[in-house]
Amino acid sequence: MRDRVLYNLVLFVLIIIACAILLGDLTDGYEARTIVNIGLNAMLMFGAFIAIFVGVGLVSKEIEKRTVFAIFAKPVGRSEFIVGKYLGLCLTLAVNVAVMGIGVSLALIYVGGTDLARTIWPSILLIFFELTILTAVATLFSSFSSPATERSCCSWETLNGATGPIGSTARV
Repeated sequence: MRDRVLYNLVLFVLIIIACAILLGDLTDGYEARTIVNIGLNAMLMFGAFIAIFVGVGLVSKEIEKRTVFAIFAKPVGRSEFIVGKYLGLCLTLAVNVAVMGIGVSLALIYVGGTDLARTIWPSILLIFFELTILTAVATLFSSFSSPATERSCCSWETLNGATGPIGSTARV
C-alpha cells in the first residue's frame, strides 16, 4: 500500500506543476493564487482519500488475517494497539502532506509566487489537523464495523464537514 500512496503523490506533484504551466496562460496575473487554490484543495481531497481508504482497513485487516491474535498474545493492550495504528497513519499522512506541500511550493516558485510559497504552510498544517481528525473517525469505525460501512460513514462525515450540515440553507 505504501508504494501506491507514493505513486499518487508523484502524480499529484506532476499535475500541480502541469497546472502551473498551463494556467499561467489562462489567468491574467492570478497564476499563483490559482495554484494555491487548486493545490490546497487537491491536498485535502487526496489526504482524505488516503485517510479514509487506509484508515478503515487498519483494524479490520488485522482481524481478518488473524494477526491481531499474535499481537495480543504479547503484553500489548487493545488501547495501545488502536492508538499505535492511529499514530502510524497520522505519521504517514504527515509525510504525505509535507511532500504535497513541497510540490505546491515548488509550483508557486516556478510561476514567481515566492511570497505565497512561504505563507501557505499554516494552511497546510491546518489541512493536516483536519486529516488527523478524519483518521480518528476512520480508526473508530475500523475497530467495530465492516470496511464497506466504514468507507460510507467516513465519506459521509467528510462530505458533511466540507459542505456544512446537509439540508442547511445559506442566507445572504
